[in-house]
Amino acid sequence: MGSIVDILNRAQLRAKEMNLPYEGALLPAEALAFLQEYPGAKLVDVRSKAEWSWVGRIPGAIEIEWQSYPSMQANPDFLEHLSRQVTKESPVMFICRSGVRSNQAAEAASESGYLNCFNILEGFEGDKDSNGHRGVEGGWKAAGLPWVQS
Repeated sequence: MGSIVDILNRAQLRAKEMNLPYEGALLPAEALAFLQEYPGAKLVDVRSKAEWSWVGRIPGAIEIEWQSYPSMQANPDFLEHLSRQVTKESPVMFICRSGVRSNQAAEAASESGYLNCFNILEGFEGDKDSNGHRGVEGGWKAAGLPWVQS
């Protein structure tokens, strides 16, 4: 995997290649290594309460819905909740089911002055496999990283 510097360099290169407006894009295992080795780094899970309850949670993650189930209406207080739990200088990684909502959250946080925003590619469950199931190919769960069932 390499050092934190290597991980950050790869994340920044991905962000540049993907034309992302924030600091970087991490793979799940890189995100866990960064979280464990970089003091002050925060992981924000932006999935819905239903997903946390029914699919699983990441121990120690800050949970702030980006959209609420079942309407999937945007959370108008997302940035306010974020500001109560994460300083604008802290490295902050966002994760959702597959990386789409967390990309939006990273963009919004970056636009509001957060200096070190990262999206976790593949998300918690990754993309669907050939049988239409998530959590098998790609993502936090499939990588065998820490999570708990509610």
